[in-house]
Amino acid sequence: MKIKDVSEKFQISPDTLRYYEKIGLIHNVSRDKNGIRNYSQENCNTIAFIKCMRAASVSIDGLSRYMELFQQGEATRKERRQILTEERDHLESRMKDIQEALQHLNWKIKMYDEGKF
Repeated sequence: MKIKDVSEKFQISPDTLRYYEKIGLIHNVSRDKNGIRNYSQENCNTIAFIKCMRAASVSIDGLSRYMELFQQGEATRKERRQILTEERDHLESRMKDIQEALQHLNWKIKMYDEGKF
């Protein structure tokens, strides 16, 4: 897939895709004879993972560390799992905070609707 197609598919700007490649989050993007990027299914799977992790507020540094370990192979499996577990726990904590804030906002709106504010 060309960068424009990947950009549209994942709703990520071409500049961001090039940046992810530059810093090593996306590896082995092939190019045609004119230097045009041609993203493979494996590249697209990586982009989907990156997008998911960024939506969960995983930092670029955290992602870079994970991808570095991933490239090292099976020997780093335990450490990669630990990174994912920590990120999941952090996300669950954030979700709890967001749920509490949402409940408070809903209560506040209800009070306005009932004329109590």
